[in-house]
Amino acid sequence: MTAVSSPVAPSSPHVMNTYGRLPIALSHGQGCRVWDTNGREYLDALGGIAVNTLGHNHPKLVPALQDQLTKLIHTSNYYHIPLQEELASLLVARSGMSNVFFCSTGLEANEAALKLARKFGHDKGIERPEVVVYEKAFHGRSIATLSATGNPKVQAGFGPLVEGFIRVPVNNIDALKAATEGNPNVVAVFFEAIQGEGGVNPMHMDYLRDVRALCDQRDWLLMIDEVQCGMGRTGKWFAHQWAGIKPDVMPLAKGLGSGVPVGAVVVGPKAATIFQPGNHGSTFGGNPLAMRAGVETIRIMEEEGLLANAERVGAYLKAALEKALATELANGGVKDIRGQGLMLGIDLNKPCGALVQRAVDAGLLISVTADSVIRLVPPLILTTAEADQIVSILSPLVSAFLKEAA
Repeated sequence: MTAVSSPVAPSSPHVMNTYGRLPIALSHGQGCRVWDTNGREYLDALGGIAVNTLGHNHPKLVPALQDQLTKLIHTSNYYHIPLQEELASLLVARSGMSNVFFCSTGLEANEAALKLARKFGHDKGIERPEVVVYEKAFHGRSIATLSATGNPKVQAGFGPLVEGFIRVPVNNIDALKAATEGNPNVVAVFFEAIQGEGGVNPMHMDYLRDVRALCDQRDWLLMIDEVQCGMGRTGKWFAHQWAGIKPDVMPLAKGLGSGVPVGAVVVGPKAATIFQPGNHGSTFGGNPLAMRAGVETIRIMEEEGLLANAERVGAYLKAALEKALATELANGGVKDIRGQGLMLGIDLNKPCGALVQRAVDAGLLISVTADSVIRLVPPLILTTAEADQIVSILSPLVSAFLKEAA
């Protein structure tokens, strides 16, 4: 693997400047590896931000998508799309829920969840429904999902935000009860089972069970955002399943189509009939190509045992990082290594955005979230040998970075 950055920095003068892009352009990939336009190779520990479930150029997925391209790419939801029912039935069977709405992105799925909560409240006669959301949460960049997000930096400049949200800290059932006590307008609790953009912060299993019980007691919708942590990333189909509970509403996206844009809102009986014709829709949602991608992704994941692989290799990677960074953990330079399966965060004691470019220079793709957390969300096909390579590249970079300001 070449350990130098690309000598030619691509530019995009006509593309709006909405991303702090690195000075490389990727041209192709194979498995967990990608190459840039200058032929340099990288190990992909980012997976398109938890999107490329099956890695790149998967030998089973690509032919299936090529086949679908010769049949139908898009029709519209004026007609039945049999692949929608096929994918919906797969998701229902794996979630234990009952119905699915299809869209194209996680933002759309979360927006639909918020609309479901509002309509649920209005149907009960609540004029101004309120939804409980969380500190450090991230649910998207539309005005409504931005309002539900718990990050003042990404909200800045876009006010006034949408009203109707009550914000609480994670993993504190007493705070949730106190914030909602005596409030008849609360209709739902909405959170990520593992916060992604907020710093890879998992919800505790007991807390998940407590919130489920509270929602049952107070007739609220339990809405769990599994956009980033779902689709096998933690070793179960959905991260909340480790707690043995079911939500009423579950937005999905990212890994569902292994690179093809697919979003979904999976619901249980309590939310299944809230939307009626005319209440919600999506032009591109549920198109045949996206549905084929979702169906094939699930089929291949099961054929190749990728849930078990995510759990096994994720535990291996976490243990290897803890061993390689033991000194930094002991002296506080690394505050924590947390997460589950192949969704891990390395929390440093200072902002570490500079490590993204340094990792690229060393042949590794990562991201930094919440300013100081290195996020690792590689394809679920990652091997232990590739996990070792992540550790061998990343741990020296972290150690050197922490020593610079010591």
